[in-house]
Amino acid sequence: MSKLDGNNRWGGKMLLTEHQEQYDQRNDVNPAGRPTPEELEMIRDIILFPHLITMTQKSIEDIGFAKITLKGVVIRCLEVIMFRISDDYYALKRELKNRNIRVSEEETNDGILYYRYICRGYEEKFGIVRETLRTEMSMRLTKYTADIAKLIGKPKQT
Repeated sequence: MSKLDGNNRWGGKMLLTEHQEQYDQRNDVNPAGRPTPEELEMIRDIILFPHLITMTQKSIEDIGFAKITLKGVVIRCLEVIMFRISDDYYALKRELKNRNIRVSEEETNDGILYYRYICRGYEEKFGIVRETLRTEMSMRLTKYTADIAKLIGKPKQT
């Protein structure tokens, strides 16, 4: 038993915000170095999103010049898709920043896009084949259009 026990002087402890965050994170498993499989998917997605945004923007411009009866409806749907892609892109950028992961474009060789990523001090190259990128873009656009279809709802069948 110490001299400080029982005097209630140390009963109410105050912590600074930084110390509280460190105290809360003391049991968190914070992997150092190599990215987890989930983080590798995030790196792939951060590469994918700018291509999706560019492709959607180009489609909006192309349809703007076309003579289509429901041009306004198609353009609005593409704009909704583009806004959703942008929202997901910026949310992913924030998440990668919180996880201390940076990605930068490096080079393109023989149909393979190479990017350099730094994950908590670990540095590596990430390569993705153009065809794989195109397939993933197609799957993502299908998902975004399915989300719009859910928003609109199913038409009544008679």
